[in-house]
Amino acid sequence: MSIKKDLQERRSVIKKQLEEIAEKSGLNKNDYKVKFPEYGRADDENAEEVAAFVDNLSLQKNLENSLAAVELTLNKIIGGQYGICEGCGRKINRKRLEILPTARYCLSCKDKEHEI
Repeated sequence: MSIKKDLQERRSVIKKQLEEIAEKSGLNKNDYKVKFPEYGRADDENAEEVAAFVDNLSLQKNLENSLAAVELTLNKIIGGQYGICEGCGRKINRKRLEILPTARYCLSCKDKEHEI
């Protein structure tokens, strides 16, 4: 399967996951607001609602970050910039891209980022 097709499928999955826990908000197409679950009126149900809401807030942020990375990568593919390190401008190792298709930096620049 091509990287582009894989990323397009991943984008669809992420959007579907987001729509299960959140609704779109704001003008940005990738802004979501977590839905507050309604389990009932009993104290234990209210506690479950709050716990689920907190879990979904964290999940929402992770999904939004993943969606942004996928969108950025797809735009790079379209623009002919895929696989080029944003730090040094050199090609990112093919094996790195196979493992992490949304990689923005080569390993050398990624290591420097952690040193700062």
